[in-house]
Amino acid sequence: MSNTINNTNYNFPNQKSVYKGKVREVYNINDEKLVMIASDRLSAFDVIMPKQIPFKGQILNQIAAKMMKETEDLVPNWIMATPDPNVAVGHLCDPFKVEMVIRGYLSGHAAREYKAGKRVLCGVEMPEGMKENDKFPEPIITPSTKADNGEHDEDISREDILAKGIVSQEDYEVLEKYTRALFARGTEIAAKRGLILVDTKYEFGKTKDGKIVLIDEIHTPDSSRYFYAEGYQERQDKGESQKQLSKEFVRQWLIANGFQGKEGQVIPEMNEEKITEISERYIELYEQITGDTFVRADLSNIENRIKENVEAYLS
Repeated sequence: MSNTINNTNYNFPNQKSVYKGKVREVYNINDEKLVMIASDRLSAFDVIMPKQIPFKGQILNQIAAKMMKETEDLVPNWIMATPDPNVAVGHLCDPFKVEMVIRGYLSGHAAREYKAGKRVLCGVEMPEGMKENDKFPEPIITPSTKADNGEHDEDISREDILAKGIVSQEDYEVLEKYTRALFARGTEIAAKRGLILVDTKYEFGKTKDGKIVLIDEIHTPDSSRYFYAEGYQERQDKGESQKQLSKEFVRQWLIANGFQGKEGQVIPEMNEEKITEISERYIELYEQITGDTFVRADLSNIENRIKENVEAYLS
């Protein structure tokens, strides 16, 4: 199997600390810059799978960088440079403790809640008479709390966010405005590629001078769900499942093999064939979402390649 990145253990010049998330590792350089390395780890149901997926980190990093470039006229973002296919370097920010989830369609978590009889999600009412994958009259914002490593993100309402002082009202209004603007632009970009942006999440932080900026990833298959636009309505009319372009195929495979991240459940074995298949699907996602041909980075010594590229940039 190709070389992949699991855990990194760098010591860059002026490095202050390192934070290891589910799939990203973030190095603090002198309390000024962050070096964010996208690993090849695969997370589903908030659980990190035992095996890595070749090129996954590169794909997520490059989609996010491209999408940040395509939205920077609307919303300022944290990125300064991408010195390596798996790396983004940007401004150190204080992240908000909420993820801004926005949904244009009744899919995924929202559909599961709806099926269970709920009509209010994160304080937002969902209309009666909808079926799975129907379009909402207007996109709805359903935030979640930003969980610490290993814990589940939890749904939360706008009212609770403000009541608990997680985000000030003034800042939250900016987050909502930015979220809607980004989703509208993401929807336009997707439409040009024959896709529907179904739902996604955005994360924001504050720079040292108090500016709210977009951080982390944007419009990637890990943070977003896409449908193919062609045939969408026919499939809805016939009650067929939608043709998806997202990490949902991984979740569905896990569910079919008895795993949903619940206590006592065992992660099914991913053989070489399954890993190659997932890697190829991620490459397909990249090309479909960006409209670019995927160029595979050199995997002969990834850890060394990253070290050299980041150190050259920092110097």
